[in-house]
Amino acid sequence: MTGILPIKKTAHSRRFLISESTRLINPGKFAEYTGFTEQEVKCLCEKHNIDFDEVRNWYDVYSFPKAKSIYNPYSIMLAMDSGEVESYWKQTSAAENLITYIDLELQNVKSDLQAKILKLIAGEYLEVDVSDFNNDFQTFNSADDVLTLLIHLGYLAYDKATKRVRIPNEEIRLEFDKLLKNNKPTKLTELISCSEKLLVDTLAGNGDAVAETIKNVRATNYAPTFYNNEQLLRYAVKFAYIVCIDKYMKVEELPSGKGLADVVYIPKRDTALPALVVELKWEENVNNAIDQIKRKDYPAVLQDYFGEIVLVGIGYDSKTNEPSCVIERIEK
Repeated sequence: MTGILPIKKTAHSRRFLISESTRLINPGKFAEYTGFTEQEVKCLCEKHNIDFDEVRNWYDVYSFPKAKSIYNPYSIMLAMDSGEVESYWKQTSAAENLITYIDLELQNVKSDLQAKILKLIAGEYLEVDVSDFNNDFQTFNSADDVLTLLIHLGYLAYDKATKRVRIPNEEIRLEFDKLLKNNKPTKLTELISCSEKLLVDTLAGNGDAVAETIKNVRATNYAPTFYNNEQLLRYAVKFAYIVCIDKYMKVEELPSGKGLADVVYIPKRDTALPALVVELKWEENVNNAIDQIKRKDYPAVLQDYFGEIVLVGIGYDSKTNEPSCVIERIEK
């Protein structure tokens, strides 16, 4: 049953013995009815002659213990009817409210919330306490309350087992991307500026400038202020390249013929940008990163991509606390 909030607010739910079900947090036995299942979407794609892999990238939203892949039914139906795989989320009323909730002027909430939103945009999974949410659209006592609301609105996918959230697919990621481009809450502006410069320097092959920007981003409160392993280095690098979400599809640890590439940015179809393959090295000569990309034939994973590929090797030396970067370009 939808529209439970007005009933809840007037305390009629007890009178009428109506129980509330948090559909996108714990749907229980109703999980498979939350949206279209993967098999249903495959059948629809076959019927309408639409590429299933592309549909999955755009609309695969939620995962529950009893239903691993649940798709946004509204977008699926519009995509099938029009034959076009694109964002239909912008046509919903929920899309109009994203900036409202992220830019809330609440004491001790806004700064923490925007930092967490930025981590989500960078591709991180965040632990969220959903237990204190008041089931309304006005009472927010913490950043987690707002994130819980975004789960209910469908902006975030929640994993009950790990208690973590993520931005689930390309369609919804575009809404967060729009937030970055058009609104840019104060806390995000500086990082976006650094990231735009980083991409320009990367494409220009300026490794020293790339290393300096990553160092500067590391010094902000968005990324770890220290490194103690390669995973944290990757975490900071994803923040540094956050502007790429507008132009690229990001894949982490993309399987290749002979290993795993750390981060691969595949350009979207409407851009003329080269692909980026980023390899990270911890306590090693940064030149080994480029050698490893070539040795393991990482560019082969871009089998459907033809054009220029920028190979980016990023290293970190804990003794000097300095990142380093080398860049090469190849043609495929």
